[in-house]
Amino acid sequence: MGPQASKSYPGQRLVRPAGPNAERAKQEIDYGRRGTAGYVFGALQPATGAAFTLTFERRTTVNWVDFLSAVERWIDPAVERIYAVLDNLNIHSAPDALLFSLLHPRWEFVFQPKYAAYLNLIEPWWKVLRSLALKGRRFEAWAEIEEAVKRATAYWNDHRHPFVWGRRRRHRQPRRLGIAAVPNLTLI
Repeated sequence: MGPQASKSYPGQRLVRPAGPNAERAKQEIDYGRRGTAGYVFGALQPATGAAFTLTFERRTTVNWVDFLSAVERWIDPAVERIYAVLDNLNIHSAPDALLFSLLHPRWEFVFQPKYAAYLNLIEPWWKVLRSLALKGRRFEAWAEIEEAVKRATAYWNDHRHPFVWGRRRRHRQPRRLGIAAVPNLTLI
């Protein structure tokens, strides 16, 4: 889920109003990151809706292989084949990750085409996780983000449902025939 950092900090100084017609002074926007930013790795089983997340302080090949090992322990040993749909990030195809796939023959890595993130079901799930864990909240440290992600994943797994790709199906009213419809006539 990309880099997540505790970014909610006030500006460095007050910005004075620009002229006599200005209504109030506002704080300068601060876009800088402070402290440690981290990364969230996740796995999703679309058929059951079960999710698994782990947080790491850095996005490295070692952390990626550690995450894959944790997912290997998380998935039921009775499952014969695991398809991991991945984007083209360099750590996903690093030699250590490929060695992991050789040591675990039930794993198969499927790389999605570039610019086709919508093909991966975990992408909409990341949006759900962000809204459960991060939206509208203020974090002062990376540990708080880790705890929020952990709680949000546990909440999701308690209320999980099969995850279906595509738009949500809404009930539609049956269409009524309009003026342009051909009348039901019988000619003799």
